[in-house]
Amino acid sequence: MKTVTNNFQIIGGTHRGRKFNFPDAPGLRPTPNKVRETLFNWIQFKSSNKAFLDLFSGSGALSFEALSRGARHVLGIEKDLQAFQSLIKNRKLLKSDKIQFIHADALDFLHHKSTQKFDFILLDPPFHQKLLEKALKKLSLGDFLTSGCCIYLESEFEITELFLSEKISQKFKINKQKHSGQVHYCLIEVL
Repeated sequence: MKTVTNNFQIIGGTHRGRKFNFPDAPGLRPTPNKVRETLFNWIQFKSSNKAFLDLFSGSGALSFEALSRGARHVLGIEKDLQAFQSLIKNRKLLKSDKIQFIHADALDFLHHKSTQKFDFILLDPPFHQKLLEKALKKLSLGDFLTSGCCIYLESEFEITELFLSEKISQKFKINKQKHSGQVHYCLIEVL
């Protein structure tokens, strides 16, 4: 059986134009270029020299884009072995020690209290599995959400304040929100 290989391209920053391959894996749905560009336009003046946590790394499109745009450190978590191996291979192409990937289930990773602080948390889990809800609850309980931290969310449904308030115990505000096709995405800030 032949493995299907897909690719994405970095759209801004020091690695702009660089292409990366990733495998075809269940639930893997890379953030579309238009959506990625909008996100990084939203945070362009806040993201330089910041720490990012990408909980469902998948193809690595968000992680590598953050690195390219000047992140101090990016930590990506990926459960699927093929996708994880692809992330490691792509990281080696960049020869950067500012990006690290861990082969783990994101929810298991969040089970442990955070020992480091992240400025941005990227949440783009596979759709229709209620992973977004579970991840938000664990982030809130695990000391991952500190004042000023921003969370980027991607989902198959519109994110509302009511939805978020049922999952996050910290005070927050929705800074930006859009949708493109069937993808809804927003940026929230912990107050």
